[in-house]
Amino acid sequence: MWSVPLRGKYLVWTITACCCQGFLLQGYDQGVMSGIIGADNQFGRDFNHPDPGRQGTIVAIYDIGCAVGSLFAFFLGESIGRKRMIMTGASIMLLGTAILTSSTTFAQLIVGRIVTGIGNGCNSSSIPVYQSETCGGEVRGTLVCLNSAVTIIGLVFAYWLDYGMSFVEGPVQWRLPIGFQAVFALCLLIQVSMLPDSPRWCMAHGFEAEGAHILARLEDKDSPDHPDVVLKKKEIEVSLAQESAGGPFRYRELLQGGKIGNFRRICLCSGVQVMQQFSGANMINYLAPVVYQNTMGMSRNLSLILGGATACTFMLASFIPLWTVDHYGRRALLMISAAGLSLCFILTSALLSTGTRPAAFGATAMIFLFQIFLGIGFLPIPWLYPAEISTTRIRARGAAVSAFSNWMSTFIIVEITPIAIANIGWRVFVIFAILNALWVPIVYTFFPETKGLELEDIDHIFDQGSITGGVWSSPGGRTIQRKRVDQDIEVKEDDGKEDRLALRPTLVSTCDLTH
Repeated sequence: MWSVPLRGKYLVWTITACCCQGFLLQGYDQGVMSGIIGADNQFGRDFNHPDPGRQGTIVAIYDIGCAVGSLFAFFLGESIGRKRMIMTGASIMLLGTAILTSSTTFAQLIVGRIVTGIGNGCNSSSIPVYQSETCGGEVRGTLVCLNSAVTIIGLVFAYWLDYGMSFVEGPVQWRLPIGFQAVFALCLLIQVSMLPDSPRWCMAHGFEAEGAHILARLEDKDSPDHPDVVLKKKEIEVSLAQESAGGPFRYRELLQGGKIGNFRRICLCSGVQVMQQFSGANMINYLAPVVYQNTMGMSRNLSLILGGATACTFMLASFIPLWTVDHYGRRALLMISAAGLSLCFILTSALLSTGTRPAAFGATAMIFLFQIFLGIGFLPIPWLYPAEISTTRIRARGAAVSAFSNWMSTFIIVEITPIAIANIGWRVFVIFAILNALWVPIVYTFFPETKGLELEDIDHIFDQGSITGGVWSSPGGRTIQRKRVDQDIEVKEDDGKEDRLALRPTLVSTCDLTH
């Protein structure tokens, strides 16, 4: 398939632009329904004013679709490759958008939400892996965090488009915002079709020559025989040889312990996403207008404006990790973020417990501050960390498990939050404050630092063993140093020399016998 004739940083940034397009689509798709449902508008009239239960289903069923899409990626992503998986996701989202935009019944609307969710599940499982496998360790954190930042741009765009269209009469009021996501999906499909696949995936599936050629382009070298490309190729080959020593992949490997620690890696992939959702993030981002209206007593119009303003604050905060994630590391940002989120919810609870309008405005300010703490840690890193912590052999499946955990947790939060708000009001913030406080010691104890490491180095991140994988006893959670894989290359080359030396006497003896 034809590929854009770019190389070096230009190719890396083109791949990044494609990945950002996918997360822009994800953010838009997540936010577009929040400003449409729950009001006496054209959408409500067209669908017979769905009750709160049905409104929750419209929002939450999308997450079930995303979870199903993640399962598709789990079973198919490794066999068809990162590129084709993203193309599949974009195509499914185009189909889902067509179903949604033409909806005339509640059933068709639900089907459209599920289909669109399946496409997004495929994308959210594959894009972080594709981005991580096509860039170096020095910039990997920054580039994946950029993807997450663009998600919030999509969310902001959806909020304000919904608000602007709320002043327009007729079906276009909701059909245009929903249908507009097709533009992003089409752009994603066109972009990814012109890009190369992951070199690590190519080499893991028998396409060594193609993988070496892609590596040369990414490293900005003229030939796959350049020493830098040969070294990088050798690092990947040694890593793949170690991972595949037991033969073809078997699903029970995901439960494997020992130094490779696949089960530990899968737990971290899943756990970081569950922690993100049970931080209260999507209670705010999915349901901000509902929270402002029902918990803080704001009018519908003011709630929509505040929802958009909250998303704008979130968007600005999401750019902070671009400068901090590769400097301070993943663990520090997660712990700072969790501590800040807990403090914000404690203050929100205290203010809302007074029942006064000035206190409600103070609580609103805490929600804005909450978005800043969320943006610097628990927004981007749950999408970055699973793609880093997994080995090449299980990376697609690890990312799929991670995304599945994200979407199922989101479904639970979106389903229970309106009920919780209706029954216990401001006390719901206390629950999330406690949970966020718990995330700090969990991250400190179990999450190793991956800052600056090449993906092949991370194969050895649990070599120390122990209950915490060596994290507890390692300064800053850094259990290995950069370029650890070079030691394996040296061992392999030494073994090769010994084999050749052992072979020489045999050859001499054979020659003597022939004479």
